[in-house]
Amino acid sequence: MKKVILFDLDGTIIDSQEGVTKCVQYALAHFGIWEEDLEKLRVFIGPPLRGQFRKLYGFTPEQAEEAVKVYRERYVKKGMYECRLYPYVKEILEHLRQKGYLLALASSKNESACIGILEHFGIDTYFDLIGGATDDGKISEKADVLKLVMERMGYPDLEDYILIGDTRFDVLGAKAVGMDCIGVTYGFGSREELKEAGAGEIFASLQEVEAYFEA
Repeated sequence: MKKVILFDLDGTIIDSQEGVTKCVQYALAHFGIWEEDLEKLRVFIGPPLRGQFRKLYGFTPEQAEEAVKVYRERYVKKGMYECRLYPYVKEILEHLRQKGYLLALASSKNESACIGILEHFGIDTYFDLIGGATDDGKISEKADVLKLVMERMGYPDLEDYILIGDTRFDVLGAKAVGMDCIGVTYGFGSREELKEAGAGEIFASLQEVEAYFEA
């Protein structure tokens, strides 16, 4: 039986598409690049920002660092609140805690932003630990965040953990550290990509996830 359930944030607990894409649009405009179609910028949701700016727009490491700084200018003032909780999040977090599970957040988003968002929605108290990327970007890849969270939780046995996430980045990060992962399809990843990445189970809703733990 798992002791610790780790949750991704974007696409798993919150629908953050509006805030993330508008902040990416803002950062790109700083470099004279205007992307009208926000749907095109969905690819920034999930993976570390620095890597996406470099991969998709050919930014140098210095430009990518500046882009993240500009992104955060808008994000901390407005973007982090341009999101919504997915249905039944509060109820399911409460039920899982009542059943004795320890809950933690493990996100590639900046940790201070993770804390702010969970506090904004009044669900921070459901989590025993909130883990995210460091400000300097040294810890941003999913596998590194998971290692950090495990270290801080104090349970060294990988069998005690399971991650819930919505994209291949979550599944691959979990696989890299040897952790089980459940994929959810209501976020930003498809069933196909989750299956291809190697998710152990794939569900369409958090209610199905809860039923899995009850079984």
